[in-house]
Amino acid sequence: MQKRKLGNSGLEVSAIGLGCMRMSFGDKPTDKQEMIDFLRKAVERGVTFFDTAEVYGPFTNEELVGEALEPFKGQVVIATKFGWRHDPVKGPVTAAGQDSRPEQIKRVAEASLKRLRVDAIDLFYQHRPDPNVPIEDVAGAVKDLIQAGKVKHFGLSESDANQIRRAHAVQPVTALQSEYSLWWRDIEKDILPTLEELGIGLVPYSPLGRGYLTGKVDESTTYSSTDIRSRNPRFTPEAIKANRVVIDLLESMGAKKKATPAQIALAWLLAQKPWIVPIPGSRKLERLDENNDAVNVQLTADDLSQLKTAMEQIKVVGDRY
Repeated sequence: MQKRKLGNSGLEVSAIGLGCMRMSFGDKPTDKQEMIDFLRKAVERGVTFFDTAEVYGPFTNEELVGEALEPFKGQVVIATKFGWRHDPVKGPVTAAGQDSRPEQIKRVAEASLKRLRVDAIDLFYQHRPDPNVPIEDVAGAVKDLIQAGKVKHFGLSESDANQIRRAHAVQPVTALQSEYSLWWRDIEKDILPTLEELGIGLVPYSPLGRGYLTGKVDESTTYSSTDIRSRNPRFTPEAIKANRVVIDLLESMGAKKKATPAQIALAWLLAQKPWIVPIPGSRKLERLDENNDAVNVQLTADDLSQLKTAMEQIKVVGDRY
């Protein structure tokens, strides 16, 4: 597996990471031991960058990742997130809104350290901007944690350019996590130039459009009520059918490159900037291997231009949330 550095931070990770959310949250239930074995096999295949969050479960995803990766302490980078309101009984509750108060951030850090079974959190993201807490206070709280040796790197997620600049002025931001893929590119206008200027890495989540860009979804595909796609506007039968033109484009380029639609979608992301590290959310070894092989797909300037021009002619149906 190739390596990449997230911006100017010096944090080096595998060129493709692994999003762990769906192993215990937002999808069909999985067998815990099966996922532990899967995570360990991912490390054996060269993946060194793993993404989780307190709110996934809640708590169970961090516990899973912590148990699975404990044998590889010091060899892997684990990213987790804070920022949701906390209920002593129910745990973090996303419906109740954000909570990035400094005291909450520090409480979450202590709890995440225990669940992840680590001495320091490698990358600690604010999960979403909190309209009630100045970003300077958020950055200051993480700065305190870094100085205390409990966190190594500070990250943001879904923040705008102004928030990124303000946070970075207090505590250098190592990475921004944001949705970014061939079919959702809104961050290109303001966010990507800001990241490049400040030397911040980008970690795209949903790089395969929540699975749609694999080409394996059609109008007959159904999702259980526990799967977040069952409520997603891009996964109605009408949207699935209308957006097939995107898959046709990926398949056409894939035929030329002897690659799958998923590999073309990931190779496109990798070709945008050398400091971009996507985190597809595989749960099967064949999908993991397919995704990892995207690092070997070389898209030329002409290929990228062809994809860009084609996507400019396509109107993607359905909002991302």
